[in-house]
Amino acid sequence: MIDHVGIQVGDVEASVRFYTGVFAAIGLKEVMRFPVAKSYAVGFSGPDGNPDFWLSPAFGEERREAHLALQAPDRGAVDAVHAAAVAAGVEVLHAPREWPEYHPGYYAVFLRDPDGHNVEAVTHA
Repeated sequence: MIDHVGIQVGDVEASVRFYTGVFAAIGLKEVMRFPVAKSYAVGFSGPDGNPDFWLSPAFGEERREAHLALQAPDRGAVDAVHAAAVAAGVEVLHAPREWPEYHPGYYAVFLRDPDGHNVEAVTHA
């Protein structure tokens, strides 16, 4: 049902470094970039190559926390995202674990991105 998702960030380059560094273990990579004002809009894909996730510069002062869940192929990839986050000094909201209140097999880590968004790597395997 959802074709793509975009969030606005205070520093596009800092957010690109965060997402490509921390979520490399699930295959997230930058696939598109085009100028917007004095910055860029940046599109990311997973292994399929489709730019489903976008970052662009925020133009207003108001910011609300967004929640974004990125799909991981397995628990090892979720654990690798956690390890990359810890190594990068990223705030870990919830360490990797199974969340049976969501459904059996829901295994996820929750992190805080540079703009305060709650970002998750999750597998349903």
